[in-house]
Amino acid sequence: MAFVESDGVFWNDGRVQDSPTPFSHVHAPNAALYREIMRVFRRAKERFTVHLRPEDIQAEFDPTPDLDTLTAALNQLVEWGNLRADPDTGRVTTVEDFHRARFLYQLSPEGEAAEQALAVYDRVLSRRAALQSVALADIAVEMRNLLTLAQESAWASAPPDAARTHRLLLSITDRFVGLADNAQAFMASLRRTVDLADGGVQEFLDYKERLITYLQRFVSDLANLGAEIAGLTLELDKVGVAPLLEVAARRDAADAAPGPGSAGDPASAAFDEALHRWTERWNGLHNWFVSTDARRQSQAKLLRTAAISAITQLVDAARVINERRSGRSDRSADFRTLALWFAQAPDDAARHRLWQAAFGLGSARHLSVSAETLAAWRETPPPPNASWRTVPPVEISPQLRRTGSYERRGQPNRVSDRSTARRLLAERAEQESAQLAAARARLATESPVLLSSFQKLDTLEFRLLLALLGDALAARVPGEDHVTTSSSDGTMLVRLSVLPDAPPVEIHTVDGVLRGPEHLIEIIDLTAEGEVR
Repeated sequence: MAFVESDGVFWNDGRVQDSPTPFSHVHAPNAALYREIMRVFRRAKERFTVHLRPEDIQAEFDPTPDLDTLTAALNQLVEWGNLRADPDTGRVTTVEDFHRARFLYQLSPEGEAAEQALAVYDRVLSRRAALQSVALADIAVEMRNLLTLAQESAWASAPPDAARTHRLLLSITDRFVGLADNAQAFMASLRRTVDLADGGVQEFLDYKERLITYLQRFVSDLANLGAEIAGLTLELDKVGVAPLLEVAARRDAADAAPGPGSAGDPASAAFDEALHRWTERWNGLHNWFVSTDARRQSQAKLLRTAAISAITQLVDAARVINERRSGRSDRSADFRTLALWFAQAPDDAARHRLWQAAFGLGSARHLSVSAETLAAWRETPPPPNASWRTVPPVEISPQLRRTGSYERRGQPNRVSDRSTARRLLAERAEQESAQLAAARARLATESPVLLSSFQKLDTLEFRLLLALLGDALAARVPGEDHVTTSSSDGTMLVRLSVLPDAPPVEIHTVDGVLRGPEHLIEIIDLTAEGEVR
């Protein structure tokens, strides 16, 4: 529902008056002026200055606004409830000064609460979230101290030290709340970080390495310190954490003041409220670090899984960028090449043949034509832009016209025995697997060798070598001279090193000659039995 300001009064779209609130100045037409005035009052309160005159407020502006405009804005804020105006009689020297409207302005309780809420809103939006490994270490230290305190109290059969217990619990709670809030905000922002890959490429690549190192360090700390904190939490549950929470609740409720209309002991009601609050905090800490069962994992474990997944996404995004920059063939490159082929085709008949070869599109099965129609098409091919009204008709079987199907009615055909075909396919697959294993063994090296040492390769070996070179070159980061990667099926490991000022070399195969710069390459067959690298 839209609201419109008219003479300081807000109306909704149904022209029904809506009561103003201390937040009305945020979306008012002169919102910038109102917000700056409220900031002046907030800074003045921090300096323990309560009342301000319009001249004092005007001195805080740069550039300085007109005094009448500033006074009108102050009066508007008074109407909304943000400020309180008191008559300014301190500078009255004449009767005319007494009758002239002069006011001292100060923040109202509602206006101060609205400013605090807006300050929290701005701070949360501008906060840069982080994964706090230091907070994990602090929580672990304080948990160890709390466990020692609980054990000493249990051994001595005496209540724990109230001040020390309260201080430890407050420290643990503050660090835990900061850790959980920052972790949630940071993981929520990771998706936007990965999306940088679609924007500034170089910016993303420069930032990626630092971010992955940062995530890996936090994952390691979370795995180690998180397990320690979970163990300390379970130990405290065994020793008994309830007396510690009661001590903290009593200290919180010690200074409880009676409220208007309250009956009974205010400290008792405050203690019950504080104990409930501390119990909820402890349960939150327990559930964050301790997994109850396989179906309900702790938040720490879920955060660790999300961080590992983020590392994988960053690596994948960087790999895609490297593939684009290295010029490796992808779908978009294939379509551009195909478009170039279409443009270079000599005639429409060649373009039609290219279309059928590229996309494998043929006629629909139920629109089979007769041999006479095919012969007529070969003799006089109809132009592609001809209307169906002018081309010769398609002759179809009378049975299809009469029954709608080529199949004759009656008993269906018997199921064919395909066992022989399946056996042949299995034998062929086994033969191809053996040939591929032999090719892997032929290409495997004991140590790094020159690329030019691969000579007289057969077709299968040459194709396998080309695939390994393509994977290695695609995985190589620009600016680096060494790369280690595995084949797409995970059966082979290849290490490729660039040789400075390497001369061009030729690899002769039965399918042709491969020319390119010399490299140092090592190929490891991971399927070889007993292979350890």
